[in-house]
Amino acid sequence: MIPGTSLEQVNIRVAATSEAAAISSLALRSKAHWGFPDDFLEACREELTYSEAQVDSEDYEFVVCESEDRIVGFYALELLNPEQAELEALFVEPEMIGQGFGRSLMNHAKEKAAALGIRRIIIQGDPNSDSFYRAAGGIAEGERESGSIPGRFLPIFRIDL
Repeated sequence: MIPGTSLEQVNIRVAATSEAAAISSLALRSKAHWGFPDDFLEACREELTYSEAQVDSEDYEFVVCESEDRIVGFYALELLNPEQAELEALFVEPEMIGQGFGRSLMNHAKEKAAALGIRRIIIQGDPNSDSFYRAAGGIAEGERESGSIPGRFLPIFRIDL
């Protein structure tokens, strides 16, 4: 954990358009935490890069978690239709993984989705996040091929709100 940072000291807010590069970098750092080789991470770079247009789009809800003026995590919901969204991203700074920040972001994402009238969140998880999404209420619903790594299949979860 970053010295002096705790869940009580964080602010969860809508991401600013200008933060697209910062959250993209955070996503790659967080993915690297799981020990993936450099060539794997490079293959994921495009999929984990979020543009200012995406952050500003009405089709997405990008939300950051900050502490002491530093973004320490974020999530993005893609609004698929009036009742369904996909958790496009949920990443936390590597040194803060396991400290409750991801859980806080996930709970916020569920509350935000429900407030928007969303009844179901779909999640394409990474195998490393299986227990995290199950603990958040996710129900396994099969697999989907990775958008970055052909032939790699990732678990799909749904959370009914």
